[in-house]
Amino acid sequence: MRLAFPLTIIGFFLFLAVFADFIAPYPYDLQNRTAPFHPPTRIHLFKDGSLTFPYVHSHRMTDPLFKVYEEDKNVACKLRFFGKTEYGYKLLSVEEPCHIYLLGTDKLGRDIFSRLVYGSRVSLTIGLVGVSITFLLGSLIGGISGYFGGKVDTLIMRLVEVLLAIPTFYLMLSLRSVFPLTMESFHVFLMVIFILSFLGWAGLARVVRGMVLSIREKEFVQSAKTYGAGTLRILRVHILPNAYYYLIVSATLSFPGYILAEASLSFLGLGIQEPFPSWGNMLSDARNVNLVVAHPWILSPGIALFLLVIAFNLLGDNLLRSGKK
Repeated sequence: MRLAFPLTIIGFFLFLAVFADFIAPYPYDLQNRTAPFHPPTRIHLFKDGSLTFPYVHSHRMTDPLFKVYEEDKNVACKLRFFGKTEYGYKLLSVEEPCHIYLLGTDKLGRDIFSRLVYGSRVSLTIGLVGVSITFLLGSLIGGISGYFGGKVDTLIMRLVEVLLAIPTFYLMLSLRSVFPLTMESFHVFLMVIFILSFLGWAGLARVVRGMVLSIREKEFVQSAKTYGAGTLRILRVHILPNAYYYLIVSATLSFPGYILAEASLSFLGLGIQEPFPSWGNMLSDARNVNLVVAHPWILSPGIALFLLVIAFNLLGDNLLRSGKK
């Protein structure tokens, strides 16, 4: 039961990421300049005291300065499910002149829910690819260091200590600053993955090295050597599988670090660039306290970020407790 909550949250965001084109009502870069900071659209289920098919009202801006809207009761539009729109087949849509903004809009009139759904692809992909690359490098380099020992172990561990001594966040900023700010979003996306992967393997390599030092003296490893098994085969078949549980737990606990690192870079304008959505760059408007107070829905990406990070932490913590039992 303890795994149900984190797995549900992770599965929900994974579902959003995979089916983003179907779930998001609008394209992530579609602007409605007549509706900046539009509040979340109210969905009505009752009309004249009776239950009816869900519908929404059109909105009109009553105060352009403070972005105040009110519903136009004379215009009502029924919601459509699994319908075809000008943007393709959508799970939820509504006919003109109404709009469906489940989490409101940003300063450019872009649907925050749609951008949040597309942004989940960035966070989950960076986390998954970053963890995969990091743990491939960390387990392999740490395994080689612990298996061979001697000068090889000394050289690798000194490199690991140098990487661990460097302030991670500032190194990320330095590496990112090498690339031009005009770089396309896709290339920035790849470079962010590379930077995070480059920084993440050192800590894991150190732990794996310690585990390999003890496992390599086991009888089954010595037997494999006697039968002429190669180094890579011994590491891949006999040593690393005995550390797989720790690797799984460590990967689960490391996942939030990659998500938060990408969000931090994008929040500072050094990660994923507009108009491509990232939870980090979507939160850039939240630096203005007055905007947050007036339009609290712009914090929606932060809530999604919190839920996903806490879900991975809970999953890793529960897996760790299960392993100790």
